[in-house]
Amino acid sequence: MNIRFLGHSTFLLQSGEHRLLIDPFISGNPTSPVTLDEALTWKLSAVLISHAHGDHWGDALAFGQAGTPIIATAEVGGYAQKHGAANAVAMNIGGTYSADWGKVTLTPAWHSSSFPDGTYGGMPTGLVIELGGQRVYFAGDTCLFSDMRLIGDRGLDAAILPVGDHFTMGPQEAARTLELLRPRVAIPMHFGTFPPLTGDPQVFKRDGEAQGVDVRILQPGETTEL
Repeated sequence: MNIRFLGHSTFLLQSGEHRLLIDPFISGNPTSPVTLDEALTWKLSAVLISHAHGDHWGDALAFGQAGTPIIATAEVGGYAQKHGAANAVAMNIGGTYSADWGKVTLTPAWHSSSFPDGTYGGMPTGLVIELGGQRVYFAGDTCLFSDMRLIGDRGLDAAILPVGDHFTMGPQEAARTLELLRPRVAIPMHFGTFPPLTGDPQVFKRDGEAQGVDVRILQPGETTEL
């Protein structure tokens, strides 16, 4: 599996012919290495949404209105359907959606969730994604919580974790999650995009590597292979 970082919390996962776009914050993202017009030319198998905040929901409707399935909670999926994304999938925490490309399971996350227009966005989530025979946990916006150990029990090839502090956990707290998640690879996100996000990914890397985890800090546009 290839994982491409598109700035902030936006990632493109690819295995073979399948591409999954996570939290498509492209327009308005000062760190995005691609334009929305460019991204709309990609052949995507699905768009996955962790929660409804504008820096995660982002341009989801542009993809959904073009026919790409949007997979998220009932509130987010229902909102997408009402706004022209006919193929949106509305599910909920604990549920698993299966497709020809693999699976995604929604997990808890400790945060909040509302759309930019103020509409309630349901519970925030993390995502456990199975693609190309590998398993990736995308934590969304969250703090450390002890039930991450149960997510780690699934066996994780990679964990993508927020480290920016202020709105999510900071780098030291994120490093503590690695004790519970036990991934082979860890990738930091949600740092440096805006002034409040002061968490240093190098601190996360130092503390994570002290636990034997392969921590990879990606710059926007960079790709890593699992």
